[in-house]
Amino acid sequence: MSVAEGAPAADAKAFFGHPRGLMTLFLTEMWERFSFYGMRALLALYLITPPDGVSPPGGGLGLDDGSATAIYGTYLSLVYVFPLMGGWIADRMWGARRTVLWGGIVITAGHFLMAVPIEALFWIGLLSVALGTGLLKPNVSALVGGLYVGSEEARRDSGFSIFYMGINLGALIAPIVCGTISEWVGWHVAFAAAGVGMMFGLIQYVRGGKYLGDVGTHVPNPAPPELRRKVGYSSLIGVAAFAAVVAVVSLLTGGFNIDRLVDILSIVILLLPIIYFRTIFTKRKLSDVERSRVKAFVFLFLVAAMFWLIFDQSGSTLNIFAEKHTDLSIGSFAMPASWLQSVEPAMVIIFAPVFATIWMKLADRAPSTPVKFALGLVGVGISYLVMVFPGLMADEGNLSSVWWLVSIYVIQSWAELLLSPTGLSATTRLAPTGMAGQMLALWFLAAAVGDTIGGQLANLLSGLGLASYFGLLGSVAVLLGLLMLLISPKVRGMMVGIK
Repeated sequence: MSVAEGAPAADAKAFFGHPRGLMTLFLTEMWERFSFYGMRALLALYLITPPDGVSPPGGGLGLDDGSATAIYGTYLSLVYVFPLMGGWIADRMWGARRTVLWGGIVITAGHFLMAVPIEALFWIGLLSVALGTGLLKPNVSALVGGLYVGSEEARRDSGFSIFYMGINLGALIAPIVCGTISEWVGWHVAFAAAGVGMMFGLIQYVRGGKYLGDVGTHVPNPAPPELRRKVGYSSLIGVAAFAAVVAVVSLLTGGFNIDRLVDILSIVILLLPIIYFRTIFTKRKLSDVERSRVKAFVFLFLVAAMFWLIFDQSGSTLNIFAEKHTDLSIGSFAMPASWLQSVEPAMVIIFAPVFATIWMKLADRAPSTPVKFALGLVGVGISYLVMVFPGLMADEGNLSSVWWLVSIYVIQSWAELLLSPTGLSATTRLAPTGMAGQMLALWFLAAAVGDTIGGQLANLLSGLGLASYFGLLGSVAVLLGLLMLLISPKVRGMMVGIK
């Protein structure tokens, strides 16, 4: 039984007209996103803060902007790569419900490791947060899809839009709470605060499990013992091989360097979707309809990768821009740069009900999934074209108004609402039988590809000038979005019965 075939509890519509289990998953995702966006708001700023920084917030790691953006991009990439593992574990070993629980536990442990002011524990904790997110993130979305079966199927897009509000509620609160704590108390206490948020999510997830019925409790496609052993051995060999490559590169380049590790991880991440899609098409027994739908998903994957390449730089390139090139004063009050990370999720919370209502009112007349993707990509491209103007001011050594970044985050919120919840919903419907978790993992892998390319581009093009950088990426995104709009009828036809 796949996640989508589970049955929600009979306690029926009690959460904005949707199954009550949506509330449990809404709050679980809200607190997981609190921990994630708390780190997202702090990470790049912590990396560029000099080691001898005053207390609070105290010293950081003192890296240059290029290295910080590359590390940030690779961290986000790992957050979205590990869902490949999390999806497989849910589909083949534990089921989605148990995998989500363990993901939350690992995330919490990672944050508390980062709370210890020892650099080695910081990196281990950061890796643990990424690993735990990989277990939780795809499977909590799969559980949402499992609530909408039979007569509820038509409400799926609306349900995912409400669920997406949970994501952005956590994203709204986290930068303010964690950013304030980092400013007033210190970096490492702020890292711990993100872990406390995840603890709240775990508690309510366990207590609210009764509203999910048997959704996600079954393993859709159980792996035989010999396959589990093979995967275990292969994973150990892969980790050992990666460690060996890092060791050899370190020896050849005069010692360990975090930038070299980031470069190696980037290559691995870019190879993963090629390998994964090839495996699906060559080794899975797909029906003609399933094969056509997966081909359509490839187009959505590519558009999403370009979207996240720009969008997720809000926590790195734009966050550093806010810190170094923006007048953060509003009257006599100077806000922390990290607070600006709350603007975009605030806009999503405001506009998500509007978009959900529009899609419900339009019903069959709503734009197709490929059209929404195209418009989302054009929108995020326009946001970077707008950034050209404050970029020119920064290149001339002047501070720009904080309202430039606020306006750009508003544009990005509209683009996100066109693409992201639509992508989650479409992925659950395009997934072949027994592959819901793994296809959602692939959906998040699109973000990994975009983030790792974005981090490397920000590093490589750091000498280009901010205005030219924003103009280049914005123009490419707009052009690719218009191309997707042109081919959207063909992509929709490949989706076979799915709008």
